[in-house]
Amino acid sequence: MNRRFLLAGGTALVTGAFFGLGARADKGDFPVTKTEARWREQLTEIQYDVLREEGTERPFTSPLLEVKAKGTYHCAGCDQAVFESETKFDSGTGWPSFFREIEGNVGFKEDNTLFMTRTEEHCSRCGGHLGHVFDDGPEPTGKRHCINGVALVFRPSDGGAPVTG
Repeated sequence: MNRRFLLAGGTALVTGAFFGLGARADKGDFPVTKTEARWREQLTEIQYDVLREEGTERPFTSPLLEVKAKGTYHCAGCDQAVFESETKFDSGTGWPSFFREIEGNVGFKEDNTLFMTRTEEHCSRCGGHLGHVFDDGPEPTGKRHCINGVALVFRPSDGGAPVTG
C-alpha cells in the first residue's frame, strides 16, 4: 500500500460516512421485496430517494405536518400502518413527529452517517427508510420519531381521502 492509496481510501470512507453513500434501505430480509425498477415505477423520485436510498426531505415541506385528523400513518412503500394519529405531536423540527410507533411495524438500526450516531427507523415489512428516533420527545415515552412525510400516507379514520406526504 502506498500513501496515495490510503489517502484515496480514507477520503472515500469519510465521504461515504458524511453523505450516507452505500447505505440502502433494502439491505436485509423483508417480507415485501421488489426490484429497483419496480420501486422506481411505484414511488415518486423523492419517495424513492427517502425510502430506498435513505435520503431526507427538506423540512417544513410535508403536507402531513398540518394533518390533525384521527387516523393511521402508513408506509408509502408497502402500506403497512406505522404510526397512529394519537401519537403525533408538533416537534417544531419541520418533519412529522410521533412519540410512539406501532409496535412490531418498524425496525431500528444504528446510523453512523453525518459524523454522529443516531437510530434509524425503517418499515419492518419493506425496509423503507422512515426517519430517525431521538430521546428528546414528550411523555409518556420521551421519544421523538422524526419521520419524512414523503415516506408516509395518512389514512383518515372517517374513510376520507388519503393524504400523501
